[in-house]
Amino acid sequence: MKHDIASRFLDIAPEVQEALRQGGAVVALESTIITHGMPHPQNVATAREVEAVVRGNGAVPATIAIIEGRIKIGLSDAELDWLGTATDVMKLSRADLPYAVAAGRHGATTVAATMICAHLAGIRVFATGGIGGVHQGVESTMDISADLDELARTPVAVICAGAKAILDLPRTLEYLETRGVPVVGYGTDRFPAFWSRASDLPVPLRLDSPEAMADLIRTKESLGLGGGVLVANPVPAADEIPADEMRTFIDAAVAEAKARGVAGKAVTPFLLSTLVERTNGRSLATNIALVKNNAALAARLAVSLARPEA
Repeated sequence: MKHDIASRFLDIAPEVQEALRQGGAVVALESTIITHGMPHPQNVATAREVEAVVRGNGAVPATIAIIEGRIKIGLSDAELDWLGTATDVMKLSRADLPYAVAAGRHGATTVAATMICAHLAGIRVFATGGIGGVHQGVESTMDISADLDELARTPVAVICAGAKAILDLPRTLEYLETRGVPVVGYGTDRFPAFWSRASDLPVPLRLDSPEAMADLIRTKESLGLGGGVLVANPVPAADEIPADEMRTFIDAAVAEAKARGVAGKAVTPFLLSTLVERTNGRSLATNIALVKNNAALAARLAVSLARPEA
């Protein structure tokens, strides 16, 4: 386990603890998809399905959340059920995490907070939907997700379907490059755009197998470079919404957010819920499909990393 002093704040589920003790494959999963991503009971059902995908690909799932100030690394069935309908749950990033722990609050972890907690527990791989990034209009708002700096500092591999297409994707990639984060396209030369398999942006690096990604991660660690690796995994073709079609929906949702004065942390949840309405549920179905697809790849990567080096 990393950081013995911080470990006193962690409650690690027995299944996860045993896998870590044996050097087995574990995949961290975030909890904002449960509390802020979709309605009940679909949120709990999806969380369980994602955990099942991880298990089906040979790894142990560790859904992460903060309950009464305790960092839960892996949730019991009862905890997951409770979280699915809980109220007064904070949406936690790096800045909010210590407050929630100190104050005994409940919190759902974003990409950044999940990476922090996973690293504290000794978990090297994390599956999510899409990362945060540089927001549109950053020149006036300075709105840049903490996920990007977390990728630069915390050594956890993040498997995603790219950055959410509501963001400024060119600037997001530029920021990641500036911060020294390897961005790897899994089996693709184009950067995925969350609901769509490809944007018009080239992906900086390409790898085509979990074994190759494991080699990259080990080499980065051996060189002492620190920070994480971002793996961009396109949504399956059968589940995507083409980028040109999705852009029309996104532009309308962004305009509505501006008209209503939505700002700060409220922007992303507002846009995602508005897109569900405007796409008649298609964006949510795609979101679920891509999370499962990322969970499967993350499990295969975790298995590769758990194998002894040749």
